[in-house]
Amino acid sequence: MQLLMKVVAFEEFGAAGNLKLVDRPMPACGPDEVVIKTAAVSVNPVDVKTRQGEALASQLEHALPLVLGWDIAGEVVAVGRNVQNLSEGDDVFGMILFPKPPNGYAQYVAAPADELALIPAGVSYEAAAASTLAALTAWQAFTHFGQIKAGDRVLIHAASGGVGHFAVQMAKHLGAYVIATSSAKNKAFVESLGADEHIDYKAVRFEDEIGDIDFCLETQGGVQFQRSVSVMRDGGTIINLPSGLVDSDREAAERKGLFVNYFMHVFPSGENMREIAAMLGDGTLVPHISERFALEDVAAAHEHIESGRTVGKVVISL
Repeated sequence: MQLLMKVVAFEEFGAAGNLKLVDRPMPACGPDEVVIKTAAVSVNPVDVKTRQGEALASQLEHALPLVLGWDIAGEVVAVGRNVQNLSEGDDVFGMILFPKPPNGYAQYVAAPADELALIPAGVSYEAAAASTLAALTAWQAFTHFGQIKAGDRVLIHAASGGVGHFAVQMAKHLGAYVIATSSAKNKAFVESLGADEHIDYKAVRFEDEIGDIDFCLETQGGVQFQRSVSVMRDGGTIINLPSGLVDSDREAAERKGLFVNYFMHVFPSGENMREIAAMLGDGTLVPHISERFALEDVAAAHEHIESGRTVGKVVISL
């Protein structure tokens, strides 16, 4: 008899109400995979936008009915024959299979072993799950797509958000002087992360307050990109997360001789996850979890992110 598990899936793109708790067969374990009993899953804006029919929807339409959830943490319960670095009983976390169908909103999930890392002692499943896609995005922006150097003046937009709150902590860890933007209500939170300066983007124009920026993590896109270009030193670096830039944006960056990654694509990496694990383990990195939901309440988790008021991360606990 086939064993079943609970998953949250949707049959068509659209409203959060399309997310339904259903039964699916337990996953098989491939030769290079492990099967994880899921303990926590992080929900990201890309989950929400994909479910709405944007972001990765066109790439994943073939997989409908679709189970999202790229950020997982849990216990290994089965190990593929080629896997050498993990064993049954290990607690692991990672961003799995991105941008392919992840199947993470589920009681059990099969994941490539080389995309995972061990959870450090003393770090909860929830904290580990929260420190995956968003943390990888910030870390790869600073160490792969760009290179922060000690002493750099670094501008981080949306510093109270999922990516932003990790980015502030990581930039400080790398020796940067961090200038962070957020609303006034999140000023104390952003400063608690280690930001050296805070700018209330609702009260002032950040380009009137700062200049000579070496490195900018640009999370908003649109008109803010050229505003960010205006505060950069010649030859500085901008890592841009959203798409939708136009020719004039590129021309503005080229006039200053900036190094720009115009649309950063985060990628799974066991090596990077082990680096993040080390930072979690020694307290360098502390994820902020603003809300927790049960598996059957994934739709409510999506609606919370849709509200635009999320500070830090949203996590599903199983």
